[in-house]
Amino acid sequence: MTLSGWLQIGLILGLAALTARPLGLYMARVFSGERTFLTPALSPIERLFYRLTGVSPEREQGWLAYTLAMLAFSAAGFASLYAILRLQAFLPLNPQGFDNVPPDLAFNTAISFLTNTNWQAYGGETTMSHFSQMAGLAVHNFLSAATGIALALAVTRAFARASAATLGNFWVDLTRATLYVLLPISLLLAIAFLATGAPQTLAGSVEATTLEGAKQTIALGPMASQEAIKQLGTNGGGFLNANSAHPFENPSAVANLLQVWSMLAVSLGLLIMFGRMVGAEKQGWAFLKVVGVLLIAGVAVIYWSESAGNPLLTQLGLDPANGNMEGKELRFGLALSSLFAAVTTGLSCGAVNAMHDSLTPLGGLVPMFLIQLGEVLPGGVGSGLYGLVVFAILSVFVAGLMVGRTPEFLGKKIESREIKLSMLAVLILPLAILGFSAVAAVLPAALSSLANSGPHGLSEILYAYTSSAGNNGSAFAGLSANTPWWNITTALAMALGRFGYVVPVVAIAGSIAAKKKAMASAGTFPTDGGLFVGLVVGVILIVGGLQFFPALALGPIVEHVLMLAGKTF
Repeated sequence: MTLSGWLQIGLILGLAALTARPLGLYMARVFSGERTFLTPALSPIERLFYRLTGVSPEREQGWLAYTLAMLAFSAAGFASLYAILRLQAFLPLNPQGFDNVPPDLAFNTAISFLTNTNWQAYGGETTMSHFSQMAGLAVHNFLSAATGIALALAVTRAFARASAATLGNFWVDLTRATLYVLLPISLLLAIAFLATGAPQTLAGSVEATTLEGAKQTIALGPMASQEAIKQLGTNGGGFLNANSAHPFENPSAVANLLQVWSMLAVSLGLLIMFGRMVGAEKQGWAFLKVVGVLLIAGVAVIYWSESAGNPLLTQLGLDPANGNMEGKELRFGLALSSLFAAVTTGLSCGAVNAMHDSLTPLGGLVPMFLIQLGEVLPGGVGSGLYGLVVFAILSVFVAGLMVGRTPEFLGKKIESREIKLSMLAVLILPLAILGFSAVAAVLPAALSSLANSGPHGLSEILYAYTSSAGNNGSAFAGLSANTPWWNITTALAMALGRFGYVVPVVAIAGSIAAKKKAMASAGTFPTDGGLFVGLVVGVILIVGGLQFFPALALGPIVEHVLMLAGKTF
């Protein structure tokens, strides 16, 4: 680790923190229906959408209607994307002449982009046409992120209102999230990525001659525009197989800075938006402190582990001064690779600028563990906010048990219904991750896809289902996931991680919205101070992470011990 490396990390995280409040206040105005600087240009378009779709912005929905609208929209999105992929060969903008996507891979990919996971069991430049990339995958990059924001708004309104029967209108929230937030920022980011060297063309490829005189075919396409929403919407699905490690997707240090910033920007802004909309901006900052403590700790462990190098190579006489550079871009080095790995897994993005399979055992453990914590650091666009609210509810419940008081959060009493639903949501991740991993660890059809045996092979299995159920999408690249078993089971894990989690959360929001708001008293536990921050951090680590420790002990931790002993496997 170097001072220069930490200064780079601090600069990028500081920039993200500085933009959180202005972006959060802007989103609070947008979703409260107030006028913004974009209203004159976008309001007519918004009203046109409502007229064409028959949506009445004034008609709000209860939690069940809101949830059913989200599920119906998701079902329609799955059907349309699956059809595009299965009919790819007959659709336009296919300069490479790619065939239709096979049924199991199309099923997996449609679920993946629908749930904001963007797990890719294929190489983008050898599988997807430009039409599939733009009209299929990029569209869902916007819509899945906007859906997450809408769901976070439903939870926010539950605490902002009292004795309310409604949580807003899903269709209005979806429209405003796309039109006022994701599209304008993506447009600016696309121009910035284009300026740094990312291609933006409808050409399929270009022929190049190497220094040795050989011919090389280099894939091209509309990458700058896709890169923008890929990062901003915490999607992570790369146009190219190498993702943000490829110089076309991530051309320079400036592009890399923008990529990390854009992953964090909206998710951090939503925390401030939450505080402003519930009338307690300090609550948003308390959430941001929780995120900062755990995310910076994750970056530090990865950076330290990768800087220490590979003990096996050190024993063979290799100088460890340069650290473990396997699977990393020399353009970014250890510091920015470590930061990117922690941010992309603390969020639900899944983009990578280094190969996680090549990290040291402890360096690889941290990204996996950050996902297993529930991806609330600060989590995906929208999903991170409502995930933090669930842990906040559990935290005040624990605090209430300690002092013998009925727990409250932002003036709303937390009772047995909310706790049961919170635990139902929290237990979805271990059910999907550990359940599927246990079966895959003994099934020949699953084991045949592993590139490694022993502890690292177990880590590949755990990471695949952790990434899928956590709606992250990154992978240990040693796993060959494009088989019927992996395509179907990871798709089921993705669906469970998204819908199995969010339905109980919206039910919690409906229950909370109907409650009266109690005034704070001398006995009210403050939820915007350091004690609350520490309590939430502890609950996240214990409730969110401790259940995975036995599996992690058999995978990356055993692998680390064996490495220190100089043993291979």
